[in-house]
Amino acid sequence: MEKIKGLWLGFAEKHPGASKWIREGGLFVIVSNLITVLKYFMLLFLPLAFAGLPKVDFGFPGIDITLFGETFKWNIIGYDAAHGGLPYFCAYMIAMVVGECINFPIQRSFVFRSKGNIWYQGMWYLIAFCIVTCIVNSINCIWVAVAGMFVPDWLYNIGTTVLNGGVSMVVFFFVNKIIFPEGEAKKAET
Repeated sequence: MEKIKGLWLGFAEKHPGASKWIREGGLFVIVSNLITVLKYFMLLFLPLAFAGLPKVDFGFPGIDITLFGETFKWNIIGYDAAHGGLPYFCAYMIAMVVGECINFPIQRSFVFRSKGNIWYQGMWYLIAFCIVTCIVNSINCIWVAVAGMFVPDWLYNIGTTVLNGGVSMVVFFFVNKIIFPEGEAKKAET
């Protein structure tokens, strides 16, 4: 173990920029995957908590699409009644928000070691979350409709979580590199 540590320290000394990217990237992937697993378990069980809500179309813009013989409403945000509707959307959003509320402070403080203005960083993180959620949900509503024809719920929830986590992870790594500069807050952020 000491030999590996020595190799890493030597590499970090010769290539500080690259070693920072590798450290941040590695920690980011580990933390993001742990949060993705949490979201999966939440998505597996949370829909049961909303089973009492009316199973109605809940989404925007609600454009009818037919793929592989399955007709469903394509939404940027939300789901049609046949694929979960309001109850699934509530469970999905709670899982995503809880995951990001845990992810934000860990990524900010531990992974990127940022001490910048938390309100400024939180605002940009929220904006990125909203944009990424809309992009991922617009893909996910297609996945849920098509996968729902061929696989059980527990399996397409894995796909939902991996899709959300995978796309979010790639986008958020670069977002976090920008909004979480290492060290103290800059004057422009205060």
